[in-house]
Amino acid sequence: MPAPKRGELVRAFGEAVRRHKEPLGRLITLETGKIVQEGLGEVQEVVDICEFAVGLSRQLYGLTIASERPDHKLLETWHPLGVVGIISAFNFPMAVFAWNAALALVCGNTLVWKPSEKTPLSALALNGLLLQTARAQGLDAVGLSELLIGERAVGEALVAHPHVKLVSATGSTAMGRAVGASCATLFKRSLLELGGNNAAIVCPSANLELVVRGVAFSAAGTAGQRCTSLRRLIVHRSIYDSLVASLLRVFECLPVGDPLEAGTLVGPLIDERAFEAMQRALEQARAAGAKVHFGERETVGEASAFYVRPALVELNEQSGPMLQETFAPILYVVPYDTFDEAIALNNAVAHGLSSAVFTQDLREAEVFTSARGSDCGIANVNIGTSGAEIGGAFGGEKETGGGRESGSDAWKAYMRRATNTINYGTSLPLAQGIKFEV
Repeated sequence: MPAPKRGELVRAFGEAVRRHKEPLGRLITLETGKIVQEGLGEVQEVVDICEFAVGLSRQLYGLTIASERPDHKLLETWHPLGVVGIISAFNFPMAVFAWNAALALVCGNTLVWKPSEKTPLSALALNGLLLQTARAQGLDAVGLSELLIGERAVGEALVAHPHVKLVSATGSTAMGRAVGASCATLFKRSLLELGGNNAAIVCPSANLELVVRGVAFSAAGTAGQRCTSLRRLIVHRSIYDSLVASLLRVFECLPVGDPLEAGTLVGPLIDERAFEAMQRALEQARAAGAKVHFGERETVGEASAFYVRPALVELNEQSGPMLQETFAPILYVVPYDTFDEAIALNNAVAHGLSSAVFTQDLREAEVFTSARGSDCGIANVNIGTSGAEIGGAFGGEKETGGGRESGSDAWKAYMRRATNTINYGTSLPLAQGIKFEV
């Protein structure tokens, strides 16, 4: 099927998702605990990436390259890989699939999707809409997008299958290590989107009103369960006390409660295991001499879900649990004295996903986004670490895995490249002027 025709399928799928935006968003909320507005926002991301992919379906360009030989043409062509395996996490049960699926489909691939065992209903709904759309387009939907519901063993079988040519996996660093090692053994591609211990630097010139809003959303949004959630705040010593006081007032008043109710900004953690991990991290911080604010469990109605008030933890230096990613709403705060010191703190962790600097100083902004600044795949200025537009490639470095999804030229991961040399002359000149006479 020509790529623009594949784009037509993705366009129709995006329209179907748009028509069902309200119930799909509510389903995400029911299954993950995200507030309704975030659930609806995730569904909108599905629509947006479909629109991006439709345009991409007419832009799968290869290069024409100047040949050093006379009467020769040198060019690149791009071809489908085959079957793309997708492993997604609970926190974005629809968007992560769509980032991969929309691009993979317009690139000519078929899909096998293993969603998180914590969010099977969102996967069933979205994949069902895709297959329904394909049948409405007159396509044989069998084998177009297969859904695998199960736990770790199912994912391992998916990764090991010889017909799966690319595994795009989103989840923990531990999971990514296992997937990457298995793919390497089989010489197949892996696209890894793993954890993030993300930091923001707040400079003396920063607009503190902007900082408080950006930090509060990045740290507490989705109950701190985004891979791009803000976990480390590096604040210049001259403004440290005033900023921490402002953040404490905000954290104390954040509406924690039923994610289906209007006005709630922080819903529950995904499960008891996440709550226990958060409490262990806070205990480690206390043992290291940190000042821990909030973080306790909150009772919401008669619900047994694990609601918590986002925690703010003050440390004198970056150490202990601050160096590890805890998938929960914990914001560690440390002071700094020089901008070079702040950048070093930003980079001194194992992950390299998202980062930010709040400053009105042009030099600081330029240094932060330069090669000697942040070592993360995302480096923002005067905006928080969480929330990414689909037009840019999404992903990070180091233990974040190095993969890129969504916009820019991320589509190339879903295709194989061939370099073609065409001789339209009557002789056979060799490269580098070699003479090989028989």
